[in-house]
Amino acid sequence: MQGSNEAFGADSRSSVLQAALDNQEHGPALCGEGEQSTGLRGRSGPSPRPFLRRTPIGILRNCSAGFKSPIQSPRACQSEGANKEALQHEVEELKKKDLALDQEIAQLLAEGYSLEELEKHISWLHEYNDIKDTGQMLLGKLATIRGITTKELYPKFDLELTD
Repeated sequence: MQGSNEAFGADSRSSVLQAALDNQEHGPALCGEGEQSTGLRGRSGPSPRPFLRRTPIGILRNCSAGFKSPIQSPRACQSEGANKEALQHEVEELKKKDLALDQEIAQLLAEGYSLEELEKHISWLHEYNDIKDTGQMLLGKLATIRGITTKELYPKFDLELTD
């Protein structure tokens, strides 16, 4: 182990850590069977299970390194030519879809639809859904109070199950 007078730089920390790991490997196991361990609230006694390591000793990895999946993506497996060709095909498909949407918008505008009208209808739909959700919640609470199912309440209020 390093001397106590030495300043703890990055190299000395890693060597101290490695020395501690070596001692652990060759010395007594931490919290092993038969050892006294002060657990929660100062109780002492044998530990219920020995110390288990999640990674094998000697495998120290850089924890700040980026993750690299062991599974290759399909694009990484393709050749450069096939990859470019697939991208070109995808671009062409997106251009066709963009043109079709532009034509549909032009048709709707020619028929007299406007963006403001669409936004107003969307707002009304949101309000309708909020009111319907509130009604469903009230029906559920009433059914719970009466000790019956919500389905049994529908005929009592002249509602259909499709409402």
